[in-house]
Amino acid sequence: MGAGRRALITTAVTVVCAVTVLAAPGIAFASPSPTPTPSTTASPTPVTNKDLEAVRAKLDDLYHDAAVATDAYNAAEEQAQKQSAQIVELAKKIVKGQEKLDELKDRAGAAARSQYRTGGLPDEAQLILSDNPQAFLDGAGRILQGQRATKGLIAELTRAQDDLKQYTADASTQWQLLEKNRQAKAAAKKTVTTQIAAAEKLESQLEKQEKERLAKLEQQAALKAQTAWLDSGVLKDISGKASAEGKAAVAYATAQLGKPYEWGAEGPKSYDCSGLTSQAWASAGDPIPRTSQEQWKQLPHVDVKDMRPGDLIIYFDDASHVAMYIGDGAIIHAPRPGRTVTIAGAGSMPILGVVRPDA
Repeated sequence: MGAGRRALITTAVTVVCAVTVLAAPGIAFASPSPTPTPSTTASPTPVTNKDLEAVRAKLDDLYHDAAVATDAYNAAEEQAQKQSAQIVELAKKIVKGQEKLDELKDRAGAAARSQYRTGGLPDEAQLILSDNPQAFLDGAGRILQGQRATKGLIAELTRAQDDLKQYTADASTQWQLLEKNRQAKAAAKKTVTTQIAAAEKLESQLEKQEKERLAKLEQQAALKAQTAWLDSGVLKDISGKASAEGKAAVAYATAQLGKPYEWGAEGPKSYDCSGLTSQAWASAGDPIPRTSQEQWKQLPHVDVKDMRPGDLIIYFDDASHVAMYIGDGAIIHAPRPGRTVTIAGAGSMPILGVVRPDA
């Protein structure tokens, strides 16, 4: 392996960094100069672990950014689904409101036609012209009833008109929000695909042996983090027993082992990280938010020392990853593109905190 080979990997990291920046909206750059063709006559210089560590660090950044964008995509998708359902309900209310308004107008029209048939005289005038005392008394009662009915009809007609206007305004608002979330979803999708493509391009620059060495470096980094976490003595304090719902959630997640990661997926053939945890708890009869960030925001927090199987561990400062604790210091999670649902050490990534869906 020559110096040109090492230079190619270094160049790949640089190019991927540039591609990532260029993908950001609102930024324009001049076309880059052509990349020099690596020399094939250079003396053999192996790709060092330091070079591969740079690749690993860049891959971590790319997949982390993809995870953040995936959460944004999932959140926009969830909101779009809710808004679509609300629009359907509002449409039903608008139809019913229009039917009610038409009915009230028919009733008001019938009252007007009745008055026309009596010569246009109001009921009070007709009553005064009556020379029958009993008819006078009976008519007085009917007039009071009629006046109350007329006032009620007018009030009901006004309310129906106001309701119809409000339903229409609400539907318009929901349409605007739906379009906004569709745009957010499209932007997030573009970011996800750009980051993943950049990561795949970077990995494609590596030979088979270098990929194997890179995988070992990733395993060593995870093992180092897990060992440090266990050496802190935290596992000695963790003794919580799973609830019935927690056991069901763990059983569901365990049954998904080996299935591929796919961003935006929530089963049954593939999952992203929060798709796996949300579906596991839905199967246990306790639905939770779809995204890792909302799981962190909305679910009750518990101390790490108090966690029990079925609890969810949220990772990184931005809550961009989530896994399910299964006991004995281990988790089940959907790691990232190119990986499958797997068991890992709970301390193999930076822990933000723990949440409990069935607190």
